[in-house]
Formats: sequence, C-alpha cells, structure tokens
Amino acid sequence: MLAAYASAVGGDDPLANLTVGELPAPAPRPGWALVRVRAASLNHHDLWTLRGVSSSPVTPPQILGCDAAGEVEAYGGETPAGAPPIGSRVVVHPIVTCGQCPACLADEPLGCRSFRMLSESPLAGALAEYVEIPATNLVALPDQVSFADAACLPTAYLTAYRALFVRAALRPGMSVLVQGASGGVATATILLARLAGITVYATSRDEAKRALAVDLGAEAAFPVARETARAVVGATEGVGVDAVIDTVGEPTWDLSLKAVRPGGVVVVPGATGGPNPPAQLNRIFFRSITVAGTTMGTRGELRRLVDLIATGALRPLIGSTHPLRDASTAFAEMAAGDLRGKIVLEA
Repeated sequence: MLAAYASAVGGDDPLANLTVGELPAPAPRPGWALVRVRAASLNHHDLWTLRGVSSSPVTPPQILGCDAAGEVEAYGGETPAGAPPIGSRVVVHPIVTCGQCPACLADEPLGCRSFRMLSESPLAGALAEYVEIPATNLVALPDQVSFADAACLPTAYLTAYRALFVRAALRPGMSVLVQGASGGVATATILLARLAGITVYATSRDEAKRALAVDLGAEAAFPVARETARAVVGATEGVGVDAVIDTVGEPTWDLSLKAVRPGGVVVVPGATGGPNPPAQLNRIFFRSITVAGTTMGTRGELRRLVDLIATGALRPLIGSTHPLRDASTAFAEMAAGDLRGKIVLEA
C-alpha cells in the first residue's frame, strides 16, 4: 500500500526524513478493523514524529498521521458485536488504550496510562491507504458528511472542543482569546466557540491571518505585541477574557497570563512555538489563574462533532487538499507555517 512514513528521524531538516512509498498493508488482529482510508489530515504531531519526538521511541519505517476517515474493509476474525458492517463509512477515533482501567471504563481515555495515538509506536499511522484500529474506535459517518471534513475532526476539532467546553468549561455569553489564529486547532476553536455563542478574540503576527480570524467570527484580532494584553482587557470592559486557548507556548505565554481575567483559565493544547516559557508562578497564584493541559477527546465528543457537521451547523476549514502521493508538498506547506485551517490528504 502507499504510505507517508518516517524513514529516518532527527537531523536539522525533519522533512528530509519523510518518504512516500510502498509498505505492506496491515492484517487486522481479532477485535480490530482494517479501514480503507479515503481522507486523512496533517497535524504538527507528524512533524514532531519526523524529528524523533514522540511518547515512545520512533523506529523507522513509522507511518505518520493521527486522523483518518474511510470505509471498513475487514475485521480480524468475526465482526465484533455492535461494530459497523463491512463497507460502512467511518471516522477513526485515534486514541488506543488498554480498555480495562477505570479511566477507560468511564470513557475518559486520556487518563489511561497506556494511552497511545495512531502513529505512536507500536501503532502505525493513518497517512496510508489502509489503517488498522480497534473496532471500538470506529465512529459511524452519515452520508452527508464528506470524508475530507470528517478527517479534520479527530485531532484539531476534538482538541478544540474539549479545550473550550470541558477544560475551560465555557458557556454562551463568555469570552475566549485564541492564540495563533490560522492553524488547525485555532481555527477549529474559533468556529466552535462562535457556534456556542462565545465571544472570540484572536492573535496572530500576520495581518492576513488576523483578517481570517475575523472572517471566521472573531470579534477582533490583535498582533502579538506588548500592548495587546491591555487591548484585550479593554475590549472586555477592563475584566479580561474568561479563558485563553494557547497552542503557541513561549511567544504568547506572557500575553495569555495578562489577558485572562482573575480566576480564569489558560488551556494549553500544544506548544508549537516552544514548550518552556517562564512560568510566572506569582502571577498565576496571585490572580488565581488555572492552567489546564489538554489533548484530543473522547469517542462521545467525536460523535457530537460528526453530528454538528451532519446537521449543517459546522463546516471545518480546509486550507488545501493533496493526493497522498504528494504528501511531501503538504508537509512542506505545514512546516512553512502558512496555514489556513487543515491540510487534507486524499488516498
């Protein structure tokens, strides 16, 4: 099968480690499904894997990719009870856990100590013509939801959903600052927040990306600058936003802590600009700020996102689409940082 994979790791140029070529197709084990991938999307997680940074050692060839939508091709052994029939349209929930611990039984897989995502060893990734996944990870896809739209959901939109409504516990009428306005998680956050009646402010160093944030529904978008915290506080009548969703890290951390209201929440779903900003613990404890990490979400939350697309309430922002064989072009686009939503590969 055709796949995009890490044939090496490390070095100064992660894209030099990317290969698009033929690898053996997986054979599903009992209780697992083989999905014929029709669309997949890229995430910064894939670039980190090419660098050799992962939750487990990266051993080439490591197929990349967390997100996939397609059709059930086969099951290992008998079709599990309740599993979608062969040929069904599905989107893949990319978190694989032990399935037996208290966190898994409570449908809170992020608390499982055996938590792994697709493309984290020993799991193969989704940037291939076929992917193997536990049958319990399949979420049915209505005919009105395209494979491309569905492939945007499992990482970026699921992370944004959980950041907004679980970790920050935002409700209609509240406010949020979204750092780094044009990436996959950031654009998902803006769209989902506006859909829920939450006032959105955004930041970006790029004027065109700030304009995009406003087009998507942000009340205002600001440059990443020293005076921006004062502007955000002023826009919220001197209070500050109820929450900040900060996927950038070091370049925006100071702004996040200054723009959030006393008692507010700064949610960290990523750190694309650097993982180690000065903590500013005095500001955190004196203003009673909560710092909450998050990544991905549950199968139930993924189903809710599918329903939002099926009803026409949500349409993921797709910046570009490429065939799987041109994955190198898609990766170069992501590495350059010139993102306007999600990058989709079609197999």
